[in-house]
Parts: sequence; C-alpha cells; structure tokens
Amino acid sequence: MAGLAAAGDASLNKPPKVEEKANYMDLPCPIPYEEIQREALMSLKPETFEGLRFDFSKGLNQKFSLSHSVFMGPTEIPSQSPETIKIPTAHYEFGANYIDPKLMLIGRVMTDGRLNARVKCDLTDDLSLKANAQLTNEPHMSHGMINFDYKGKDYRTQFQFGNGALFGASYIQSVTPHLSLGGEVFWAGQHRKSGLGYAARYETDKMIILLFYLQVATGQVASTGMVALSYVQKISEKVSLATDFMYNYLSRDVTASVGYDYILRQCRLRGKIDSNGCTAAFLEERLNMGLNFILSAEIDHKKKDYKFGFGLTVG
Repeated sequence: MAGLAAAGDASLNKPPKVEEKANYMDLPCPIPYEEIQREALMSLKPETFEGLRFDFSKGLNQKFSLSHSVFMGPTEIPSQSPETIKIPTAHYEFGANYIDPKLMLIGRVMTDGRLNARVKCDLTDDLSLKANAQLTNEPHMSHGMINFDYKGKDYRTQFQFGNGALFGASYIQSVTPHLSLGGEVFWAGQHRKSGLGYAARYETDKMIILLFYLQVATGQVASTGMVALSYVQKISEKVSLATDFMYNYLSRDVTASVGYDYILRQCRLRGKIDSNGCTAAFLEERLNMGLNFILSAEIDHKKKDYKFGFGLTVG
C-alpha cells in the first residue's frame, strides 16, 4: 500500500507538459502552391474511367523503361442535350521513360496522332525546370508550358510561361510551423483573361485545412469567382477522410462532397459522393508482385450517366 501511495504521489507531483515554442526563424518549407490540395484530391478526385484498360511497362535498365497501354471504351461528345452522348472508341499508347535523380523525361504517343512530353530537370539543389507539351493534328489544340520552381528555406515560388501569351507566378510562405499562406497571378494574352488567387493551408499530423480563393477577370468588363474550402482528417496511417465545399459567388452554384481513402494490405480503395448525386469509387488490388487489378465506377443520377470500367496493370 505504501508503494502504491508513493507512486500516486509521484504522478500527482509530475510537472505539466510544456509545449515547445515555435522557432519562427526555422520554419519548414511548404509544399508547392500547385499541390496545395493534393491530400484532398486523392480522396475526392479518383481517376475513374469507363471501359477496358490494360497497361504494361518493362524496365530496360535502372533508368530507362518502356510502356504500352490499350484502352477501349466510350467517349463523351459535347452536346446541348441534357442526356450524355457517347461513341465507342479505342486507342493504343506507346511510352518511353527516362528517370534519373536530377532528370526525368517522359514521352507518350497515341494512335490518334497526339504526342505528350514531360521534362523535369534539377538545375541546382533549389531551382528546377519543368516543361510539358502536347502536339495534335487538330489546329490550335497544341500547347506547351515551362515552369521554373525555386525552393527557399521557408517558401516556394514558381514562374510559368506558355503558348498563347500565358504568364503566371505563384508564391507560398510558411508563417507558422503549421500554417502557410500563398497567392498566384496569371495573364492569358490570347484569351485576354487575368486571374488573381489566394490560398491558406493549415496542417498538423492528422489534420489538413485548406482555404482557396480564386477570382478570374475577362478583360475589364466581367469577372467570375470561386471560393473553395477543403478539410482532410487522417484517421490512421491507412485511413483518411476528406470533404470540400465550392461556391461561385456570381452564379450562386454550390457543390459539396465527401470522400475517403482506405489502404488495405492488398488493395487501396478511394471514393466520393457529392451534393449533385454523383458517386464514384476506385479500387486497386494487388494480385501478385507487379500485377494489379483495377475497378472503377461512377454514377451520376442527375444526368443519368453511368460509368463502369476495369483494367489490369502489369509491371
């Protein structure tokens, strides 16, 4: 009894835990501005598809690999009818990848004549160059973009240049160990559109809160705007829940959605449901080493649009 009493007195006399003060001269570097919603997008934007998909990749050496992809499924055609119009399509895609610690080259060519290319090069430890381009046979549909990303001690900045007289810049700064603030601006000379955006990100070990505000002006006559809020809660190492709220203050359009990301021992399940009645789910199951089976489903009750797909990934 005396020992228990002594142990109880020791626990009562234990000094309270003092929270460490934040060192504002040594803040962490934030994530890039363009990736500020990446955790929410994993749950709320699953990569759903419709039809059959088969992907095969083979590494020729440690840095170079080739890929082959086959897709068969319907393609939606834009129309003024409330019902969705689809036509059957099929295409083959050939890809080549070169991945090095400081250089990444990715190329894709499809049977319909489209060519996609991506380049990422680390010029220095803090400065990197990113470029992507898409070439097509259709007039005025090819485009290219070049980004310069600079990583500071507690901030990141990016400059963008693209065809059609497109210029953009973004900046994000850590103001506390958990809070980051940033903004962006762009100008599209070909369409005479300019945009200004603001963002805030609050992150802890289990919680991420995002506030994103974007306003776009067309010339100097009209303007449109959108406000988006998203919240991600990490339940455990394998389970995450996410929700977002989007509001256009001019058209008064409102959309809210909730999603989940569940990682099991042999598979990963993601899905979401929004206020428009659209439900989506995406399942990736590992059958064997280098062999994955994919199931995809999306149901839009309002538009009476139903999409189901399955695929196989080898390599």
